[in-house]
Amino acid sequence: MHPYLLFFSFFSGCRRSAEELPVLPPATHPLSRDYIGYGVVNVSFTHLLNEPGSGGTSLTYLRRGTVLRIIERRTLLTLENSELWVLAEGNSGADNSSRGWLREAALDIFDSESRAKTASEAMNL
Repeated sequence: MHPYLLFFSFFSGCRRSAEELPVLPPATHPLSRDYIGYGVVNVSFTHLLNEPGSGGTSLTYLRRGTVLRIIERRTLLTLENSELWVLAEGNSGADNSSRGWLREAALDIFDSESRAKTASEAMNL
């Protein structure tokens, strides 16, 4: 075999295939911690539901600027589209903790609580 052909065949096999796709992280953060991040409600108000989707019952409502810890993400598929929902928890009173589902679109998501609190303060100015 000619040395040029040997060289070409070796390096042509090293190229990345056009069919390869990047690896995407799972919707819920790996088990390295018990939460995904922190969210700040970005709408005037939203309901915290007992289950994701339009069939959920309202547990309470949250106002713009409320900081929540996000525990889980879930994608709900319907015939028309898909929606991202998050299971979140936060304090709704002195010692009362609230935990429920809301649309991810109603939140701005941050990787730390301090960033979420800073964003919340800026929203409420």
